[in-house]
Amino acid sequence: MSRWMWSQRLLLLLLLLLLLLISEGEVQAQVENRVTFLPGTFQNINVSQNETVQAVVTRIPAEVAFITLQFHTLHRNATLSYTRVPDPSRSLTAVDSGLLSALQNGQTSLSLFLSSPNEETVPGTGVILSYSSAEPVPGACNIEFSLDVDPNLYIRYNLYETTIRFAPANLGYERGQSPPACDTSTGSSTRWRLLYDVYQYFLPENDLSESSLFAGFQAVADMRGMMASGRLVTTLKSTDKTSMVFSSIPGQGVIYSVIVRDPALNTSASYVPAHTYACSFASTLDGCQTLGKISTKVFFTIAGLAGLFVCFFGHRFFKCELFCMGFSFAAFFFFVLITRTTQLDYDVRLAVSAVVGVVGGGLLVMSWWRFGSVMACVVVVGLMLGFLVASIVLFTPLGDLDVFRNSDVVFWVTFCCIMVTFPLVFVRWPREGNITTCGIVGAYAVILAVNAYIYTSLSYITLNILKRFLNSNFSAVFTDVPFQIIDYALITVWVVLGVCGVVLQLYRERSRPFFPPSPYLMWLQERERRKTNVLDPSHHVPSLPGRLLERARQLVRRREPAGEHTPLLL
Repeated sequence: MSRWMWSQRLLLLLLLLLLLLISEGEVQAQVENRVTFLPGTFQNINVSQNETVQAVVTRIPAEVAFITLQFHTLHRNATLSYTRVPDPSRSLTAVDSGLLSALQNGQTSLSLFLSSPNEETVPGTGVILSYSSAEPVPGACNIEFSLDVDPNLYIRYNLYETTIRFAPANLGYERGQSPPACDTSTGSSTRWRLLYDVYQYFLPENDLSESSLFAGFQAVADMRGMMASGRLVTTLKSTDKTSMVFSSIPGQGVIYSVIVRDPALNTSASYVPAHTYACSFASTLDGCQTLGKISTKVFFTIAGLAGLFVCFFGHRFFKCELFCMGFSFAAFFFFVLITRTTQLDYDVRLAVSAVVGVVGGGLLVMSWWRFGSVMACVVVVGLMLGFLVASIVLFTPLGDLDVFRNSDVVFWVTFCCIMVTFPLVFVRWPREGNITTCGIVGAYAVILAVNAYIYTSLSYITLNILKRFLNSNFSAVFTDVPFQIIDYALITVWVVLGVCGVVLQLYRERSRPFFPPSPYLMWLQERERRKTNVLDPSHHVPSLPGRLLERARQLVRRREPAGEHTPLLL
């Protein structure tokens, strides 16, 4: 009996030893998922499914009052939490997430937790930034979002615009003290003295890779990097609305950041930057990887070939030029009309607009063929060049002036004044104006065809105007676009094509009539000539009805027998 009890005790001891080994293995596994951050140093982390990564900061100096941890991924969500088990009120799930932790007296270390909300591995990059008590606290006066202190930027986008929102900041405070009240007063000693600088940083064009995104965040994650590399868009006061609207650029990566400044203490702190490509990585139909519909590529490829022909031969083949100009004019405005008034699919709208464009081009050609008014046709051609030049002028930083962003009336009056200037000039120099339009507009059509396959910011010269036509709220949008190597290369192509086309046509047409005569007027003149000129053999030709009647009579008339009926003359 004693032996049997001893064997039971031995077995129990072995089981306890086994459980101890298993628990040590689990503890070791948790230690392996622990990542130590150094302030200002980026860490690339892969957060596996069903795994929690502990982000640890140690040896925090005593002068640091609060710390922000930010974590960025390409397009997969990651959860950043104050606790190992995420709590909705103490965690954030996003592609760009950040948490702010206020430090207590004597605190030298800090732990936050990263996890994957979905059953997939999430690769990302993170960094710890530290701030002193004199610097503002981003998002400390939050009343809109879920976190008590929310230093994040929230991005929403659609086809037309990208909106960023953020929570107001508060003044800094020492460790262990209570934060200043947010809204008890609006004096110069409260958070209402703070200013918010809104920055944007464009990532390399046509680059949707993680390495490009992570390199961009490493360049602009803190305020010094963003000030050095980013572009200051505007400065908001504390009395302004904490949101900004930008023009959407599908497929182009943009990092947005807000830096809050305390002008009284000359200090500043950065919100957690956020990025967007204004497109979905999950969509298989028209996502970031498959931008550009087939219908768009076909449409603009044909338009580019027609533009290349018009650029070099438009004035020589005047009817073809008029058809292309009438097509562009009618198709553009009809696309705007049916987009604002119907809910048709994009491909259907594009097809119907193309059909209406064909009708518009045909009507312009027929009006010239019938009436022979060159000036009326040149006015339409001048409006096309005026439209493009006005779009170029308002594509520059002039278009982002407050006077244009705050008033649609001022914008459209300015646009129309620039647009109608060119038809007035064309009345004095019709041939030179027509050839110039062929070169500039035709070359730009080639650029739009290239944009159907390779992204270029030059397409937004006219696309921004189209968006403003289609969206009533687009006036408040900042329309900045990046200019990178491919854009400068295509500007060179545009200039070379335009100049070569204009010079070639001016040289070739120097000894020809200004414009070809109207075919209808030529036909009328030829008919009058045949009627009055008795020496012209065509004068004795019966009329068309007479010839048709004679042909009918021959069909029913009895034929004369063949043979010789007259004597031969020797």
